[in-house]
Amino acid sequence: MKKICVLILSILMVQTNIAFASDGKDKTMTRTDICKENYTKLFNTQWKPNTGTDAEFMDILQKYIFGEVFTVGKLDIKTREMLTIASLSTQQALPQLKAHINAALNIGVSPLEIREIIYQCAPFIGFPKTLNAIGVFNEVLKEKGIKTPLDNAATVSEETRTQKGREIQYPIYGDEIQKSLENLPGNMGDDVSRFLTEFCFGDIYTREGLDIKTRELLTIGILTTNGSTNTLKKHIAGAVKVGNTKEEICAAIIQCLPYVGFPNALEALGILKAADLEQE
Repeated sequence: MKKICVLILSILMVQTNIAFASDGKDKTMTRTDICKENYTKLFNTQWKPNTGTDAEFMDILQKYIFGEVFTVGKLDIKTREMLTIASLSTQQALPQLKAHINAALNIGVSPLEIREIIYQCAPFIGFPKTLNAIGVFNEVLKEKGIKTPLDNAATVSEETRTQKGREIQYPIYGDEIQKSLENLPGNMGDDVSRFLTEFCFGDIYTREGLDIKTRELLTIGILTTNGSTNTLKKHIAGAVKVGNTKEEICAAIIQCLPYVGFPNALEALGILKAADLEQE
């Protein structure tokens, strides 16, 4: 009887020490432990707190991002870094962008995927900011001895870009933009609507490297970052239509939180909460 009691007690002690939550997270790991693990994976170096000229702030920052935010939701580490690259490109945080491009490469995000993340930003942030981000990306590739330019990823021609763009745009968004731009002076709204179809969906969304589901999730991060609330509302609905869950969208917004601050993130979460979505 004594042996049985000892065995039961041992099992309970093991279970208590492991203490896995229902979502599979190890509750015995502190945020410091989690930060150290994620930081080492991302930056290919040991986490060394209490170093540098602003060690106290870096300690706060790193534990918050890598030890806490990285545990929210079920996004894998690659998706988290892809969202981070999209957010940093959007706000032109170029030194931080360089660090996270290196981190993304360290955890297996391919150069093609990173390039396409940056290209995906162009319709939403404009060409100058996108070119700045591309410049940082190419600088990292050069430092790593990766040959540039990368292979062409376009899948459309001058003759097919309109139709291919429409084939992506209309099942997700219909002709809403076209209707909203009707009756502008000189019917110039027709031109803007065409640009959206041909450039955003034809030239960008059709490219190899990222699927539509991933592109829409990245767009959530881009729009959360620049605070485009009206467009964000539409793309939340679009992201769901192409297969992202509400939970994934929520986690994507929260992943951007440390980089954009609470006001933009809370606004985006409010839009998600209020959205009338039909999960497919």
